Amino acid sequence: MEQRTVGASGLRVSRLGLGTLTWGRGTDGDEAAAQLSAFVDAGGTLVDTSPAYGDGMSQRILAELLDDVVPRDRLVLSGSSGIDTSKLREGRVDCSRGGLLTQLDATLRELGTDHLDVWQVATWDPQTPVDEVAATLEYAITSGRVRYVGVRGYLGWQLATAASAAPRGARLVSTQVEYSLLARGVEEELIPAATYHGAGVFAAVPLAGGVLTGKYRSGIPADSRGADEVHAEEVRHYLTDSAVRVVDAVVTAADGLGTSPLAVALAWVRDRPGVASALVGARDLAQLTGVLVAEELELPAAIASALDDVSA
Repeated sequence: MEQRTVGASGLRVSRLGLGTLTWGRGTDGDEAAAQLSAFVDAGGTLVDTSPAYGDGMSQRILAELLDDVVPRDRLVLSGSSGIDTSKLREGRVDCSRGGLLTQLDATLRELGTDHLDVWQVATWDPQTPVDEVAATLEYAITSGRVRYVGVRGYLGWQLATAASAAPRGARLVSTQVEYSLLARGVEEELIPAATYHGAGVFAAVPLAGGVLTGKYRSGIPADSRGADEVHAEEVRHYLTDSAVRVVDAVVTAADGLGTSPLAVALAWVRDRPGVASALVGARDLAQLTGVLVAEELELPAAIASALDDVSA
């Protein structure tokens, strides 16, 4: 798998990242182990986790796999702090110095590692001064807890504000955000801001909850995320009239190339300007195997351009 540098930094990651959001919910420990092994065997390095995934179950499962299944030093671990799912909804966001560092230290203990390769502020916190967040990121680096820092889910102006406040030793190298053929709003301000400030993009939800694979064209399969009460709304908000046109175009392109709609949709977002890695989660090894095979596709320019037009 191709390795890419992240933004203007020296950090290198696989252009496909393994998301662990489903670990502990739809994916048990054995399946997670099989996924991690297959991902690393294929040349993958970037693994995304968070204490907010599965109320902490994702991290606990990953902790059991580090070194036992895959050596820690073969991975680029990306984690985040700032959202505490154990608190009531109105108190979950806490990006104060104390909130961020407390959660970071808990993550390091949980994973049994002395550092994260990438540590990201999980969300914009209007209650915490941006200078305090920036100083906290710098302290995390100088104290050896993390190697690089970034943000998640920021708007363009928020990223620009945070990047301008960041000390030279704690420059933001990444921004993680939802990006796909069905979620292109980030191209207006966020991605230009990221490019200007030297931050690479980690494209989350690149298959739009599975909608871009074409599986929902004839309804909602009983074994899909769309039929799961926990994830149903996440999927169904993509099922619009405009999405139908985009999915039809993806399926047509896949038929012409002799590949899967998944491969077409993934290759499109993976190779967008500024994208360092596309983060993909899978319920089981069979799904991940399909993703890993699809990752090899390079879209012809004419097809990429046609998809640009239909999804604009």
